[in-house]
Amino acid sequence: MSIASNAITTNGTSQKMTKSQFKTYLTLILISLYCMVPFVWVVLASVDPKASQFLKIPESVSMDHYWNLFANQSGLRWILNSIVINVSATIIALVFAGFGGYAISRTKAWWKLPLLYAIILVRIVPPPALIVPVYKVMLTLNDWVNALINAVFTDVATQQTMSRAFSFVDGYLGLILILAAMQLPLAIWIMKTFFDAIPIDYEESAAIDGATQWQTVRKVLIPLAMPGFAAAGLFAFINAWGDFLMPLMFTSSPELQTLPLGLFRAFLRVDAIDYGFLTALAVIYTLPAVIAFSFARKFLTQTFSGGVKG
Repeated sequence: MSIASNAITTNGTSQKMTKSQFKTYLTLILISLYCMVPFVWVVLASVDPKASQFLKIPESVSMDHYWNLFANQSGLRWILNSIVINVSATIIALVFAGFGGYAISRTKAWWKLPLLYAIILVRIVPPPALIVPVYKVMLTLNDWVNALINAVFTDVATQQTMSRAFSFVDGYLGLILILAAMQLPLAIWIMKTFFDAIPIDYEESAAIDGATQWQTVRKVLIPLAMPGFAAAGLFAFINAWGDFLMPLMFTSSPELQTLPLGLFRAFLRVDAIDYGFLTALAVIYTLPAVIAFSFARKFLTQTFSGGVKG
């Protein structure tokens, strides 16, 4: 009798667990489908000649919106600006994060922990709170740079080109440095954490074998730290790629606008919103982050699974 009752209890528990799991999976599937609706609409509308704000299956598939994006609109300029600015900002952030993370990781001073908290505190501060002081500093530096450019170059066209490249306000250099500085705190923390997982014995062994400091960095530390660089670079690139506030505040020329500003301008058209052009721009805007994540996925797995072992 007891055996039968235990079997019934076990079967009843199994049935309850099965129903619970079914409800859980059904809920997750419904939530996933709900979250996928906007992405499905973006993809379908980008190839729909009669795209609208409603989700529908296109009667015919056309790539005219993408062609219009590259040929007849400022989309190509927005894409190139975003790539140049964000890739440059990511590289600068990675270089300084590598040096900073390694220095903090190997330092045993008492001020190490307060410095780390101060670094991450900069990242916690909301960016709008930094707009006024940062803009003031950048405006002062911009006046110095423009005065130097006007003193060195006499040709007006050359002055405009150099000013567009090296100005701190409404110029490539200023926006690159701001975006790099905003991504630097998180990148330093990631690199510091990863260098902590690299035993110092590797460096000592390289020094015993006669390697110079530069050879140790180039042939030992950098290869071992590549997963950390990939993780820090991925986060830095995605955050910089999606930044809207800084390009809005520090650029005014149409030639310097990036993709977030392009999406904003496309959505605020006076006559009518071109949903086909808008969604094609959104697809192009999403691709770099997806591609970057696909390439860095292997390194991310190594980073979050414990870093270097052995």
